Amino acid sequence: MHDPDAPTPEELARMLGLRDAQASRLKIGVIGPSTNTIVQPDFDDMRPQGVTNHYSRIIVENASAVSNASFAEGTKKIADNVLDAVRSVMSCAPDYLSMGMSAVTFQGGAQGAERFRKSVEDVAGLQLSTGSLSLIAAFKAYGGIKRVAFLSPYFPVANAQVKGFFEDHGLEVVRDICFRCPSWTAIAHVREDYIRGRLHELDGPDVDALIQVGTNLSMVRLAAAAELWLNKPVIAINTATYWNALRGAGITDQFEGFGRLFSEF
Repeated sequence: MHDPDAPTPEELARMLGLRDAQASRLKIGVIGPSTNTIVQPDFDDMRPQGVTNHYSRIIVENASAVSNASFAEGTKKIADNVLDAVRSVMSCAPDYLSMGMSAVTFQGGAQGAERFRKSVEDVAGLQLSTGSLSLIAAFKAYGGIKRVAFLSPYFPVANAQVKGFFEDHGLEVVRDICFRCPSWTAIAHVREDYIRGRLHELDGPDVDALIQVGTNLSMVRLAAAAELWLNKPVIAINTATYWNALRGAGITDQFEGFGRLFSEF
């Protein structure tokens, strides 16, 4: 029986609209470890009007005594649980996906990075922005980057994977530093003054750009500031990943505060 008070199809269409009320332009599903406390606020700080971020957590225990061996094992466990988090975030009907953990995206060099991206995109049916491949896109945007130095909160076993990935893309890694953080959550506790000092150690006339990897390390604003006093590209992984997601989805807004990636490219 027809309800005379029920909206007509035309009224229902007008009432519901064509887009999410907050995400008039884009909904991004963000996949990250449950121990990560930096990606979510970083991405939200870089969010343009009409874009929303929806974090889906990869369940992982907070390791209390990380070593070379346990870091590698922990990274593998996170990688194994990624697709469950992808399936979870798909229920909010995002338009695009972004990976909020970088270590797994460097595994296996250039081919491994592409395999990882494809494995997620095949399940989701959406494009995915990953940290490793977003850095390559950033290098191309800046232009002229051939020799890099990078820092991470990782252990040497993970830095070796990052180095191999860069070399697969024809880059020379001049120097790298790993902080060897003692737990997953401790990565978010690293002080800005400590990072600033390590940037000075990495820098030199033999380096075209400085890179930070490790998404739970807070550096989006420090990297932007460092570009001014080092007079060269300083690229934070969260900045590159979110920038690449927006650009991949057709959002071209430019704004200050997060370095040249967002203000110029």
